[in-house]
Amino acid sequence: MENSSIETQDPILNKLNDKITTKFYWAVTLLATIGGFLFGYDTSNIGTDLGFIPFAKNIATTDPFVYGYLIAGASLGAAAGALIAALLTDRYGRKFLLITDAAIYTIGALLSALSVNLVMLLVSRTFIGLAVGADSAIATAYIAEYAPKNRRGHLSLMQQWMITWGILGAYFVGMGVFFIAPQLAYTVDWRVLLGVAAIPSLIGLVFRFYMPESPRWLILHEKYDKAIASLKRFNITAQLSDIKNTHKVLVEKETKMKATPGIKRAFVIVALFMMFQQITGINIPFYYGPTVIANLHIFGSTSGTYLSNAVFGIEASSILAIINVLATLIGFRLIDSYGRRSLGLLGYAGMAFFDILGTVLYLSHIEIGLLIGFAGFIVFFAFGVGGTGWLIQGEYFPTQYRGLYASLIAVVDWISNFAIIELFPVMHIDIGLGYTMAVFGILSIMAVITFYFIMPETKNKSVEEINDMFEKNQLKDVKNAAESGKSPNAGNK
Repeated sequence: MENSSIETQDPILNKLNDKITTKFYWAVTLLATIGGFLFGYDTSNIGTDLGFIPFAKNIATTDPFVYGYLIAGASLGAAAGALIAALLTDRYGRKFLLITDAAIYTIGALLSALSVNLVMLLVSRTFIGLAVGADSAIATAYIAEYAPKNRRGHLSLMQQWMITWGILGAYFVGMGVFFIAPQLAYTVDWRVLLGVAAIPSLIGLVFRFYMPESPRWLILHEKYDKAIASLKRFNITAQLSDIKNTHKVLVEKETKMKATPGIKRAFVIVALFMMFQQITGINIPFYYGPTVIANLHIFGSTSGTYLSNAVFGIEASSILAIINVLATLIGFRLIDSYGRRSLGLLGYAGMAFFDILGTVLYLSHIEIGLLIGFAGFIVFFAFGVGGTGWLIQGEYFPTQYRGLYASLIAVVDWISNFAIIELFPVMHIDIGLGYTMAVFGILSIMAVITFYFIMPETKNKSVEEINDMFEKNQLKDVKNAAESGKSPNAGNK
């Protein structure tokens, strides 16, 4: 490809692509993905908290639709935030918006903790979503623009890793708060659980000022002095003449490229993957887990007060969260060797199996079967589906379109998340928990079938090779082209 040869002849881009990752790379990636941690925290803490909020504790039975919005409202705001990021990130830069996101989340978390009525809580959660959604879009584009090509997979998986830690962190905070001051559960504890999220977001806000801006973005926008300083922080020395030459390369790529059929084909696969990632129900155990588990007749979970039952639900859900954290490590080890397609198919297949198993056991009045189903489902999601989705979100697109399309993919992800979380309370009431899990199992089977036919294997392929593969093959032929290592329809663009 012409663009590939242009890039390989540029010394600055070569250094960015081939640099050895240092602790600095991981520190910057950690700061970039703190929005993932905040999303994970929000995922878990709101389901834990609702039963203790005086103006919201009975809404699950009186108005399940509003209850669903309380749980999922941040996801709707996140979709809007990702869309806003798509419009602004290329104009104002990655760092500026990452700082803005942290400030917005801090304000939203504090407003949630200070809510005096249902409307204020709903608005605050939507406000939080704006920050989380924008972060989910910008972070992956930002990482891709400094990450060496042979470590991009590992660095990108930090987004999923941080989400899992956020989920677990929310449960630990919940157990700690209710243990220390159980008598304040209905007055102060729920506010602490919501407001404590402002601490990591404030830390992120402060330290993001010290992050380097994306060197590619700075060069493209002719901020040469800042680009030289940014590259130096990545241990890359550059002269002004080199920077100006790289600017010409990037401008040429920007003006020559357009949203080609290949980019659109890549978008279809990633969008479907992220849609199925959400609608198969991964966030149900974390958004609603403490409430659902507390109502099961296992381990004496319904024999005490509402508070003791809720704490039991948090403890049981924390076990699922620990499984989520540990299973994600498997993805780190396998994503670059076993492959994206292979892990994705195995993940969805395992999710389907454990959904069906959980359904059968639960409907057979073996209620612990629900936890078994949840646990197995989470294992396969964590190592096979969760991180893979975030990786291909950036991997499938050329550099100059990565920011835009990563944001649009994030919009799809958050809308899908909102839809399933909003519908779950209604499904739970109308068809029951067992049959709801069966629906998720069927959707996981549909995902296996879909991606078996259209998802290519992209391990050990450069971004340019992936782009070329999508450009030279129809959607139905991409998988075979990836397996054969050649383009069967090359020349038939």
